[in-house]
Amino acid sequence: MTLENISNIEGLFEVINQCKGNVELVSEEGDCINLKSRLAQYLTIAGAFSNGYIRTLELRIADPEDKERIFDFILSGKAES
Repeated sequence: MTLENISNIEGLFEVINQCKGNVELVSEEGDCINLKSRLAQYLTIAGAFSNGYIRTLELRIADPEDKERIFDFILSGKAES
């Protein structure tokens, strides 16, 4: 799943933390980083944030329900509790 122009990165990570399965960031080189890890989240923010948003993220999502949860977040812009 490719996400573009993400301005609510905190909301995205809140949704990712609610996911049951693995959610991985896939780099252009094919490396995978587990985004359920707080350290990986901080490194993603530090490395990818410029101008207040992230231009593009390629995610690999293991659980279909998690994929739907993230898709719903992208559509609404809000994390569900």
